[in-house]
Amino acid sequence: MQTSPTVNFWQFDTAYWFQKLNSSNKGLSKTAVDKILSQSGHLKKTKSVFRRDTSLFLGQFKSPLMLLLIGAVLLSAFLGDTSDVFIILFIVLSTGLLSFFQERNASRFVEKLQSMIALKSKVVRDGQEQEIFSLEIVSGDILVLKAGDMLPADCLILESNELHANEASLTGESYPTAKQAGVLDSNIELSKRTNCLWEGTNIVSGTAKALVINTGENTIFGSIAKSASTTVETTFEKGIKDFGFFLMKITLVLSLFILVVNLLNHKSVIESALFALALAVGMAPELLPAITTIAMSAGAKRMLNKKVIVKKLASIQNLGEVNLLCTDKTGTITEGSIKVAGTVDGLGVENEFVKELAYWNAKFETGYANPIDEALRHLIIETKMKATKFGEIPYDFIRKRISIAVAADKDKLLISKGAYNQIVSICNKIRLSNGTLENIVVHKEEIAKKYEQFGIDGLRSIGICYKNIDANAISKEDENDMIFAGFILLQDPVKAGITETISELKKLQVHLKIISGDNKNVAKSIALNIGISDPVVMTGQELFSVSPEALKHLVRKTHIFAEVEPQQKEHIIQALRKIYTVAYMGDGINDVSAISAADVGISVENAVDVAREAADFVLMEKDLMVVVDGIKEGRKTFANTLKYIFINTGSTFGNMFSVAIASLILPFLPMLPKQILLTNFITDFPYLTIASDNVDQEQLERPGKWNLKLIRNYMVIFGIHSSIFDVITFLTLLYVLKVKESAFQTAWFVESILTELFILFIIRTHKNFFKSQPGKYLFILSILGLFLTLTLPYVPFADQVGLTPLPLLNLGIMLVIVASYILTADLLKVWFFKRHRS
Repeated sequence: MQTSPTVNFWQFDTAYWFQKLNSSNKGLSKTAVDKILSQSGHLKKTKSVFRRDTSLFLGQFKSPLMLLLIGAVLLSAFLGDTSDVFIILFIVLSTGLLSFFQERNASRFVEKLQSMIALKSKVVRDGQEQEIFSLEIVSGDILVLKAGDMLPADCLILESNELHANEASLTGESYPTAKQAGVLDSNIELSKRTNCLWEGTNIVSGTAKALVINTGENTIFGSIAKSASTTVETTFEKGIKDFGFFLMKITLVLSLFILVVNLLNHKSVIESALFALALAVGMAPELLPAITTIAMSAGAKRMLNKKVIVKKLASIQNLGEVNLLCTDKTGTITEGSIKVAGTVDGLGVENEFVKELAYWNAKFETGYANPIDEALRHLIIETKMKATKFGEIPYDFIRKRISIAVAADKDKLLISKGAYNQIVSICNKIRLSNGTLENIVVHKEEIAKKYEQFGIDGLRSIGICYKNIDANAISKEDENDMIFAGFILLQDPVKAGITETISELKKLQVHLKIISGDNKNVAKSIALNIGISDPVVMTGQELFSVSPEALKHLVRKTHIFAEVEPQQKEHIIQALRKIYTVAYMGDGINDVSAISAADVGISVENAVDVAREAADFVLMEKDLMVVVDGIKEGRKTFANTLKYIFINTGSTFGNMFSVAIASLILPFLPMLPKQILLTNFITDFPYLTIASDNVDQEQLERPGKWNLKLIRNYMVIFGIHSSIFDVITFLTLLYVLKVKESAFQTAWFVESILTELFILFIIRTHKNFFKSQPGKYLFILSILGLFLTLTLPYVPFADQVGLTPLPLLNLGIMLVIVASYILTADLLKVWFFKRHRS
């Protein structure tokens, strides 16, 4: 909901805001929420379907060339040439409608995708916790927050436990900010408003309840987004835009040249202007935005069938360029189903007391849902005692441990578990298997050897410690002078079929690197199990001592990065991006910076909110084979988009030069304006089906790469090739067949459309065209276009579009020229792509 912005709300206590917003500790009632939504117009703020469709339809005609053409048509109507006006307008409107319906279907599918991955939030309403879409949150709602949650609104904290939020998106501060309930001065700066939580930030650790004050555009994040809404262009988008401008310049310059030549030859001013404009519209890449949108939408549909949800449509092209995949091992390389392999004391002996501590710590943990605690909760313990929780210090990525305070019988215990080094660092004693306590220094070397051996054996080990306390509340300061109890040994088996999946990645020329916070020995053991012989492992500690220049060379040779900190993941990705096009796959809070830093960010459906929000793609299954399928679909989309670009550049450059030559030697227009637009109309139908075309396996096995130099070379070579055959056609018609104006225009109309239809089949594959099967719709519509072109000169209304029946001799010669064009273009194509293959 959008309310009036509430300024300086941090200066008032929660009681004030409960009264102001008609809320309470039980949250809002459903009746109150419905009333607020209806009064605010929140439910009606989405633009109506009719308005969106109207806007999209009109958008098909907003290009400067199209507007100029419509203006020229209106001028022609004013001068009384009504038949031409109706024909040209029909063609223009039909082309616009065709593109409109394709884009409309694409945009509706994108909306469906967005709804599938829409963020949800947990709120208290009518005294009950429930999950709702974040867009449905209103002022007065109470949010229930945990680690990984994204903030959907600006809020005032009601209660919290060791709460830390990442506010880098607003304050630029990379370290998490501690948050707690309270009242602050009205003029305090943003970074020190510790009793507030802001939209667009996320919870790093701890739990909280917070009262929603501002939503939508009235939040700080919303006002920034409204005043400075910018979208980051992908590499492909920038390439497409640059290419479009490049081609448009050539088109306009040549159109202007052709107009001047026709006027100097004393041809009709109106006819010459219409001809030049029609030529510009017909040859300019006006379908390029529609083709890219439709291709990406079709790719997104196929990817959804392969269990990949596309969050950012433009990123599909980037996925096609990926040649390096970085991932954590849990759930991708391994099964992701943690199993407890043992609970042992510090010297490696199975111990029931360690099992009890692990069970109680996991049972009462609430700050950060994770598979380790889920596995520990299923432990069967022998003790009959009952424990109750009275305190929790949630896990965070700085301390790397979680502490729970429990009361069991007459004892009060503080139980901490976490990363081995972080647990050992807060212990001064060790509990042996017989229950005696000794100074940990005496056994430290032996404990460290055990820890290392567990890793070599492929077991992940985390430390657990405890101490007796008297207090009724706990804080981080209590995590000292602990007693080391032992290790929790965890097993996460390697996924069945992972070696085959890695082999598939290699076939796609995609390298794989594992980035993990786990022990280096565990990571190395996993690497050996998946077939990486003699794996090169680099630890987070080693990363700290490496210069940026040296890192660039080291990351290329490294297979596994182990024991890395969350911020180090981002540095690794940035270094790898200097060499590769990088995709990063992660699902935790500690993966967010790396997901954002990668060329392509990938997360999973059950990931924390902030990871899903940062990603470009969301997998419905955490499986590398799903990523493999996604990369193939990305490459297919990339290849199909390039097909249109190649076809458009070759025919544009060739036809423009052909028309320029014809304008110099012919006493009449080589083709009427309406014939040019009709040519464009007939060829547009199959062109719009390129998105669903088949792609050769050979093209899928190589990463796509935007290469403007390649496109320019293609444009020149194939443009000249096309022009040669056009000139042959002109000379044959003029000096061999000695045809008049209408017959000339008809013959070139037929030849021009046929060559454009056939070049589509030639350029869609890098092999000989007869060795590659085209898509069903492309083939059917091309055959229909072919049939229509050959029959148009013979229909009763042919004279209305300036066409005349062709004698069989003339038609036969045109077909021979077209056949020669097809044969030579196919041979030239095979040579061109072999030569330019890198």
